[in-house]
Order: sequence, then C-alpha cells, then structure tokens
Amino acid sequence: MTVLVTGATGSVGRHVVDRLLAENVTVRALTRDPAAARLPAQAEVFAGDLTDPASVTDALRGVDKLYLFPVPETAREIVAAARDAGVRHIVVLSSSSVLDESGDNHSGEHHRAVEEAVRASGLTWTFVRPDEFATNVLWKWGHSVRAEGVVRAPYGDAPRVLIHEKDVAAVAAAALLDDERHAGQAYVLTGPEAITQRDQVAAIAAAVGQPVAFEEITPDQAREQMGRAMPAPVVEMVLGYLADAVAHPPTPVDTVERITGRPALTFAQWAADHADAFTPQTTRTAA
Repeated sequence: MTVLVTGATGSVGRHVVDRLLAENVTVRALTRDPAAARLPAQAEVFAGDLTDPASVTDALRGVDKLYLFPVPETAREIVAAARDAGVRHIVVLSSSSVLDESGDNHSGEHHRAVEEAVRASGLTWTFVRPDEFATNVLWKWGHSVRAEGVVRAPYGDAPRVLIHEKDVAAVAAAALLDDERHAGQAYVLTGPEAITQRDQVAAIAAAVGQPVAFEEITPDQAREQMGRAMPAPVVEMVLGYLADAVAHPPTPVDTVERITGRPALTFAQWAADHADAFTPQTTRTAA
C-alpha cells in the first residue's frame, strides 16, 4: 500500500508520516520545499503545492490512499486528480467547526468546502475533525512567554478541550491503515479534559520550570492585539469560542481512546513536549 501525505511538514502531517512508516507503509510526502523538509529517510519526498494541482500529479501516480491537508480553493481539482490516479480512500484533516452551519464561522466554511469536494468525488473517505489544537497557544502566547514570562488574554476562566497534534495524527493514521473500519466516518476529536486558559498557563509554567503570569485583558484589548496578526473574521471566531466556553463549557469526547486504544494526551503532556518553544533563547543557550 502506498499513501500520499500532503502537508507532510505540518504539525499533524509529520506525525502521520512517522506512524505510517512505523507500520511499514510506503509513504510519499508532499512538500513545497523538499530540501528543507527534514522528513525520515524512508519517506519518498515529492515537491508539490496543493494550490497548484498540476504540481501534485507525479506524487499521485500509483497511490492507494491520500491524507489530504485542507486547501478549499483547489480541493475539487486535487480530488479529481486523485480519483484519476486510482486513489481509493481519502482521509481529510478537517475541523469540528464544520458542525457550525450558521455561515458565520470562517473555519467551518473553509473545511466544509473540502469535505464537500471529497464527498462529491465518489471515493471512500474519512473526515478527521479535531476541536481546537493545543498548538494554537504557540502563536497566541509563545512570544510573550519567552520575552516577558506573561500571558495576556481575555476570558481567563474559559475552558477549552485542546487536543495534541499527535492524537489527531494517530486517528488519521488509523483511518488510513484500516479503511474498511473507518470509511464513511466523521470523527470529532478533543483532548481528554476541559482546561481553562489560566490552567493552561500554569501547565506551561510547570513545563518550562519558570513562573508565567496570567493577566486578563478585555475582549476589546484582545481584538486590537490579535488583529495585528490575523484577519478580523478569525479574531472574531476565536473571541466567540472563548465567550461561549465560559457560558457553555465544552465536554471532552473519547474518540481518540476508542480509535487508538489509549487515552488522549493531556495539555500538560503537550506543554512538556513543546517546552523549548516557550523557553527564552538565553535560558536554552545557558543550559
């Protein structure tokens, strides 16, 4: 069996590659820059870009299954090329946000377009729908933790069911390895606990072995701060999630454990795995 992993250098894709290789699967890894990919030597690395469907043609030849990173603008062309190449099963990295059908959810519309393209292809599919990634705290808080030892955020008591990217990859790999069991399934994934933003910061502090303060700011202050780095619809989506979490705390689901046979990884474990990303450079150098 040959599997093409798109987005192979991403936070999930790398782990999908590793898990498939551990099962002696022939893995092709698609990346825009093979020279910088730093993927295992056993993987067949192909240059390609999902925004340019023609560049993916060579990588698809002889492929049985496809792990599809979501790029809605070209999803129909990529899926058509996969079908023409003989791919029989597609596992999509989607999002739990597709369950919000209000039309106002930026993430939901983004991922729904990819799911619809895959459904329309006639191929068998599995949709992996993680809730919020724990890795989001890297871009939200990483700089301020490294530079000042502080996190400034609204809704400190908002709980989130953050999921470790390794668990998303584990479910995706399971679906690729056993399409008979997982074909036609749409799996919502969460972490094993609802953990407040304050407690997330405490877990990061424990992982780096240094104090990290939490300073609550207003939603308007957060809107201005976040707006420097991301589009307004994404800012509003994030703030909406947090406000809703205070009023309606999310409930973890056990999908990861049901599929993998082990409990989902905690946020504390995620923080330990990523401690270097929160540690000031001077501290790392001194160590």
